[in-house]
Amino acid sequence: MITTSSIDPELSQDEVHLWTVPLDCAPSRVGDLRQTLSKDEEERADRFYFQKGRDQFVVCRAWLRIILGRYLRVPPPELEFRYNSYGKPSLENESEGEPLLFNLSHSDDLALLAVSKRRDIGIDIERIRDNVAFEQIADRYFTVREMETIREAPESKRAQIFFSLWTCKESYIKAKGMGLSIPLDRFEVTLGEGDLANLALKEDPEEAARWSLQRFTPRDDYVGAITVQGHGWRLKRLSNQLLSSG
Repeated sequence: MITTSSIDPELSQDEVHLWTVPLDCAPSRVGDLRQTLSKDEEERADRFYFQKGRDQFVVCRAWLRIILGRYLRVPPPELEFRYNSYGKPSLENESEGEPLLFNLSHSDDLALLAVSKRRDIGIDIERIRDNVAFEQIADRYFTVREMETIREAPESKRAQIFFSLWTCKESYIKAKGMGLSIPLDRFEVTLGEGDLANLALKEDPEEAARWSLQRFTPRDDYVGAITVQGHGWRLKRLSNQLLSSG
C-alpha cells in the first residue's frame, strides 16, 4: 500500500518547483508504487532487460504521478498524459483553468521533476563520469567555442564542464519540446560564475532572450540545468520525501 503525507504543494505564478526523487528503494516499495502506473507504463517497465532498470522506471513514473497528482488534487492512477510529435509529455488533466507544465529527467539513481504554471520548462540531469568519450562527443555536437571551453580547462575539470554544457543544451531543447530535431551546434551555451549560464542563437537573438537558464548541483557527482520560458521566476527545491511517510 502506498502511504503519502497530507501535504499539498502550492505553486505560485513566479515559482518553478524542482523535485528530487531518488530511484533506489526496497522491492516491496517498488511493488506498491507500480500500482499507480497505467497499463502502457507497466508494459514499458516490463521491456527493461535488467531488474534495476525496470524498478527505476517504475519508481520514476510513479513519483511523477504522485507529485503531479498533488498539485491537481487527483489520485495518481487517474492522471492522463499526452505526447507531442517529438515525445514530450503533457497533462490531459486540467489545473483549475491554469496549465500545469512539467519536465522530467533522470540519470543513474536520481531523477528530477520540474513543475511550473504557464511557463514552458526543460530539465536535464547527468552523473559526471570520466569513462565517457566526452571530447569526441563535444567535437561532433558542440560549437567551436564550447569545445574550446572544454579543452582550455584543467584536465581534472573537463568532464564536469562537458556535462554542465550538455545538461544546459539538453534542457533547452526539452523546453522547446522538439528533442534532437534541434541540432546542438545551432545554439551556444556560455558558463558563467556559480550557477550562471547564458544561451545564444546567432540566427535568432530574440528567441534566446525568451528563455532563462540556470545550473545547479542536485547531488555530489551530478550536474543539472533548467531552462524556463521568461524571466523573473524563482526556483524552489523540494524532495519527494516531503510527501512520503512510509
